[in-house]
Amino acid sequence: MTSPAEGAAQPGAQAAAPAAAPAPRTRPTLDLVVVRTEQLSPHLVRVVAGGPGFAAFADNGFTDKYVKIAFPHALPGGAWPEGPVDLDVLKASLPRSAWPVTRTYTVRWFDAAAGELAIDFVVHGDEGLAGPWAAAARPGDRLVCSGPGGAYSPDPEAEWHLFAGDESALPAVAAALEALPAAARGLAFLEVASAEETVELRAPEGVEVRWLSRDGSPAGETLVLAEAVAEAEWPEGTPSVFAHGERGAMKELRAVFKERGVPREKLSLSGYWAHGRAEDQFQAEKKLPVGKV
Repeated sequence: MTSPAEGAAQPGAQAAAPAAAPAPRTRPTLDLVVVRTEQLSPHLVRVVAGGPGFAAFADNGFTDKYVKIAFPHALPGGAWPEGPVDLDVLKASLPRSAWPVTRTYTVRWFDAAAGELAIDFVVHGDEGLAGPWAAAARPGDRLVCSGPGGAYSPDPEAEWHLFAGDESALPAVAAALEALPAAARGLAFLEVASAEETVELRAPEGVEVRWLSRDGSPAGETLVLAEAVAEAEWPEGTPSVFAHGERGAMKELRAVFKERGVPREKLSLSGYWAHGRAEDQFQAEKKLPVGKV
């Protein structure tokens, strides 16, 4: 989930006593090292990481698998301690205000034989926390995360598939397209900042990929995605839908899918980020009415 609007959380003053130990972890810590980086488009950087820590990675079978990347800025000294990191053990030893700051990102691909995984980051200069880190990442840098999580894989029995998302959903959509059966049919609507931000995707011949440009408008401030999906001529039959991206845009799409009669069980719809919110606030709002999609 590469968020065009993710921002850095500012650590507060340290508490007087360590926080209670977290519940036992179900997603292991992956203490990785950067192997290489690739500039995919003017604002999209791929970081490939591996090393001995990759042995803890367990594929969950989902195409939207994601990890929680941890940044040590709030730790004493602002850097990872020497030796392998276990995030649960580390958190148990620190006040909550000194815990690493986390950001959620989709795993674009992984190669078990090579012991590598790739994560794509949207980069806008110094904006945010993860983007600047990715832009400056060099081989040997540490990438500490937990995961993977995930919940979606395309239904191979679907009549046809509909994908819709912005840059934050691009890695998950790309992985889903690659996992489709060769005979799959469908439409994929992908919103990006400009025509320069399109990237090469592999999709079955029967799935049409439509790139939608914001033409310079900021992410989260247009209706280009919902309007394109609403105005398109859909194939016959009931689609299996994967729609993820900016929260407001997903609410607009929810209305489109309701009008089109898409059954709830055929719909994977959620916000990956929210305009004007850092991830910490966005995650907290998920429990509130404003955060419901």
